[in-house]
Amino acid sequence: MSQPINRRTMLRGAGLAMGLPLLESMTPIARSAFASSATAAAEKPVRMACIFFPNGVIVPEWKPTGSGDDWQLSASLKPLAPFKSKINVISGLAHDNGRAHKDGAGDHARGGATFLTAARPVKTSSNIKLGISVDQVAASQLAGKTTLPSIELGLQGSRNAGSCDSGYSCAYSSNISWRSETQPMPKEVSPRMAFERMFDSGSDSARRERDFYRKSILDVVAADAKRLMKNVGRSDQRKLDEYFTSVSEIEARILRSEQADRAAMPDLKVPYGRVEAFREHARLMYDIMAVGFQTDTTRVATLMLDSAGGSRRYSEIGVKEGHHQLSHHRNQEDQVEQLKKIDHYLVEQFAYFLERLDSIQEGNGTLLDQSMVLYGSGISDGNRHRHEDLPIVLAGGAGGQIRTGRYIETKAERPMGNLFLSMLDKMGTPAESIGDSSGRLEELG
Repeated sequence: MSQPINRRTMLRGAGLAMGLPLLESMTPIARSAFASSATAAAEKPVRMACIFFPNGVIVPEWKPTGSGDDWQLSASLKPLAPFKSKINVISGLAHDNGRAHKDGAGDHARGGATFLTAARPVKTSSNIKLGISVDQVAASQLAGKTTLPSIELGLQGSRNAGSCDSGYSCAYSSNISWRSETQPMPKEVSPRMAFERMFDSGSDSARRERDFYRKSILDVVAADAKRLMKNVGRSDQRKLDEYFTSVSEIEARILRSEQADRAAMPDLKVPYGRVEAFREHARLMYDIMAVGFQTDTTRVATLMLDSAGGSRRYSEIGVKEGHHQLSHHRNQEDQVEQLKKIDHYLVEQFAYFLERLDSIQEGNGTLLDQSMVLYGSGISDGNRHRHEDLPIVLAGGAGGQIRTGRYIETKAERPMGNLFLSMLDKMGTPAESIGDSSGRLEELG
């Protein structure tokens, strides 16, 4: 017979604390026939992920046709077709603080800096100053409710010293998450380190012991897991089995990726890495975010697919030139075609994340239904360094708070900060303002 389980239950062993997905045994009804609606709401928290890609898009290939509920996906967004009813594509949003004004060149650095802060970066290579990002506004109010207030991930290492774009500190190009005006949040680029951060609560000695014996996370918590499986019903046993299988597969993929990286080391071209690395690296990070949300280890995550102004070469899809160089295409057809491939390819990886979230049942819906996933760039047209009409997709219904399946055309020059305020409201972590916000984005519903 299934026994009631607290939502904060962890599987433990050798310094690990492994969170669990939401089980039927954890629901308020399972614990009490008189559970309050407030308690029920707390059992289904909203999650927020923010994903950044650099250098803008080919705008005509990005923008949908139609409007409102009657719209069609564009060529670049075609990979999102299975989730059309669960996303909103939003146009018209702008980051005025990304524009030059009196500061001159440096649009890529400003595009990365403003992406989640809507604030103006001080043009400097040393005494950086920006603003708090939307993810950290939420994380600070959620502190103590999850094991990790937030997790910051990336596919390219950070440089926080020196100048990376026309006199702007590399910190602006390397980070989208900012704890304070002067403190960017360091991002983790190693899948293994990010994965273990989700579960590791032990000492260095316990970690060394696990590494010495090459024990997987599931091996370490096996005894606790076995006891738990005996105390839950068949439905929860199936859900746990699916979860454990997923964790095991992620571990195996990380190991294979590391082995492949070591084998390729003599031919490694820094900073672009192995040709085959990007897709698997991105998907591993997406899987790690999904596990973090599934287990309520964290409710806030960010991912940088590349640094602002990044020049990754996507050789695996036949793109030999760097992304940044191509973005200054001057309307040359061959370069535009290469950029279309990149835009589509990056959206394919994003679609993988949505598929992962939508495959995880939570309550009467899925984890995607309980989430808000922002995907976009701080620049729209990379060729002209435009900071208005940004390419933005917001996926997920935030637990029924957002009406999805729409192409939302907002009034031109609507501050992106307005979207942030609305997202914070739906996270239950409201703020009076963020960056240059002027109000809420009422269109979200």
